[in-house]
Amino acid sequence: MKHICIVTGGTGGHIYPALAFASKVKQMHPNDEIMFIGNDDRMEADLIPSYGYPFRSLHTSGLVGSLGSKAKAILQMMRAQQKAKEYLKEFKADLVIGFGGYVSAPVMMAAQSLDIPTIIHEQNSIVGKSNKLVMKKADGIVTCYDKCDEVFPKDKIKKFGNPRATIAKEANVDLSYFHSLGLSDDKKTILIMMGSLGSSSINALMKEALQGIPQDFQILYVCGKDNSEDLDLFKGNENVHVVPYVDTLKIYGKIDGMICRAGATTIAELTALGIPAILIPSPYVANNHQYYNAKMLVDRGAASMIEEKDLNQETLKAAFAKTFLNEENRNSISDKAFKMGKGDAAYDLVEYAYTLMK
Repeated sequence: MKHICIVTGGTGGHIYPALAFASKVKQMHPNDEIMFIGNDDRMEADLIPSYGYPFRSLHTSGLVGSLGSKAKAILQMMRAQQKAKEYLKEFKADLVIGFGGYVSAPVMMAAQSLDIPTIIHEQNSIVGKSNKLVMKKADGIVTCYDKCDEVFPKDKIKKFGNPRATIAKEANVDLSYFHSLGLSDDKKTILIMMGSLGSSSINALMKEALQGIPQDFQILYVCGKDNSEDLDLFKGNENVHVVPYVDTLKIYGKIDGMICRAGATTIAELTALGIPAILIPSPYVANNHQYYNAKMLVDRGAASMIEEKDLNQETLKAAFAKTFLNEENRNSISDKAFKMGKGDAAYDLVEYAYTLMK
């Protein structure tokens, strides 16, 4: 029996790929054990136990802010590393795989000090600080983008992609759920989604930009859980269906195009499925990594991009027409996106992990 420790935290972009990897481990090696380690005060503390996995918590902070804040974060990291050693010894870990977030660094360091094999998984095109701290002693590094070659030791890199791509590729359409959203099978469906919280300012802009879309198109607009006041934004427009949240895995097979942020998980999913997209990178993320995520697709003709500073009615309407209304362009973008996809990422990562444990 193997014991695999997964460390992840902070955002869904780190957590959902980790959960995708865990689900494939349980599918392929059902008798082996998995334990998660994450922060005690971030979303993983509630989300991961809800999936039924054992969860151990640490208290860590990012190396940001004033000199005092950074000193406090370093002290927390040292304490977390010692606690992580206790967790790993108790669990008898055969492997530790880190999916990012600042909680990853002390756990990976603890594993390396105990001579436990470690794997880094980097979802974004810009390498995170935690992964930079532990990359030299990592036994393996798994990436999704060529740009990571500029930072990581090239002899350790495996470009398997994001495990979440496999989950999206294998998901089945739930037609009853699709229809419950007010959507028709007879129209092309464009999914607009600006992250789980949405963006109220972008919602208002979209109201004007989506006027007059062709009758053979329908829009599923996810306004975000914190923007319930925007549910009536398109009242009277029968081609636009507004919801606060949607389970994308249940409808991806019916989606013909997306307008969305450029988070690592979203891009992994849409490339695995070959969904043409207009990407609007969030400028509010570390190192502007969503811009670089998007640019990797745009440079290959696999998506369109509008930076938020350039987003207005004219740019959005032009991108919508070019990306979705022209069938030849839509099919070309779809093909190029699909060629970039890594639909077997989860399987490849599991096989690689078990090779290192041997």
